Amino acid sequence: MFTEKQLRGYAEVLIWAMKISRTSPFADNDIVLLRYDRPAIRLAEVLYEKLLEMGVNPIQRMTLTPAMEKSFYQLSNDDQIVFQAPGDQELYSRANGSIYLYSPDSITHLSEIDPKRIGKAAVARKHLRDILTEREEKRIFGWTLCAYPTPELAKHADLSIGEYTEQIRKACFLDEENPVGAWEKIYGEAVRIKEWLNGLEIESLHVESDRIDLTVKPGKQRRWIGLSGHNIPSFEIFLSPDWRGTEGRYYANQPSFRSGNFVEGVSLTFKEGIAVEISAEQGEDFVKKQLSMDTGANRVGEFSLTDRRFSRIDRFMANTLFDENYGGEHGNCHLAVGSSYSNSFDGPPESLTKAAKEGLGFNDSALHWDLVNTESKRVMAALSSGERVVIYDDGEFRF
Repeated sequence: MFTEKQLRGYAEVLIWAMKISRTSPFADNDIVLLRYDRPAIRLAEVLYEKLLEMGVNPIQRMTLTPAMEKSFYQLSNDDQIVFQAPGDQELYSRANGSIYLYSPDSITHLSEIDPKRIGKAAVARKHLRDILTEREEKRIFGWTLCAYPTPELAKHADLSIGEYTEQIRKACFLDEENPVGAWEKIYGEAVRIKEWLNGLEIESLHVESDRIDLTVKPGKQRRWIGLSGHNIPSFEIFLSPDWRGTEGRYYANQPSFRSGNFVEGVSLTFKEGIAVEISAEQGEDFVKKQLSMDTGANRVGEFSLTDRRFSRIDRFMANTLFDENYGGEHGNCHLAVGSSYSNSFDGPPESLTKAAKEGLGFNDSALHWDLVNTESKRVMAALSSGERVVIYDDGEFRF
């Protein structure tokens, strides 16, 4: 696993990430929610110590164990499945930051659970996520998350626990003398790319590979974002497009695990922004149920590109946090079905009412599922001037 020095470096990177995810600095006695799966408890202990030294109030919450989570979905009645714990709404309404350590003992324990029950619980708790989104828009909340290696993740990635740990170590620059300094350098490179993209006045994007022929329209008042501290690691540059402007075929060649289900070879055909044809080589029934979770689940919430020159991730990790940032030979693009990111709005975030979001084509859903393609591809941008330019080709931004 990690040395104590690397654990402390990881904690410092996560606190740096949480800080840059906010546009205003943290203040003494701010509240930071620290959530973790059981195997990551040592990293949680180091973070708890550092958060106290930072002057904030950490509130720790360990997630349900696999046995608890399975019991919840198997045994809950109609009232229990949507039950809200007293105090949760008050905590979320006062939180200023959040760090989540993803470190599952199992990623397949819910494979026999009806996806509709999982969706029903997610929809019931969506209002808590909405509270945090609103606080983020007001610039008083920042968040980040990371992964901690477990034998379960390594097994499903077909790696040894040592190989899996090494992927995390190198992807997060924990093998560097100054991990935060390495991240700050990558952050500067990402700023250059975002400034270039945001200056292009893109009307539409055409993504083309052997199995993708897709048009995405960014929409009005959009900006490219990424490497904002929200995920560690994160190398993607993305935006939340106007969902109504998505047309054509998308294919995810990278597998994914979601709610205990293994899914592979997802193919979506969009017409007027809606996925009207949905198929998968494995897990098709689960995919269709997820994309019928609510009205927005079959619409696009995010379009993303990762430059292979930045990401040192070159193996499937059975973890979307890493897999959506895959570098490898050809980089990756991914499409997320479900909810949009309001911080892709190019304007005062506090002005984004629900009606304004709907008018601009920001999608709303309890779902957000990143579907990744790692094939060689070209992305052509049609500009407002009428010019067409290649912005991304074979894993690299062309700027």
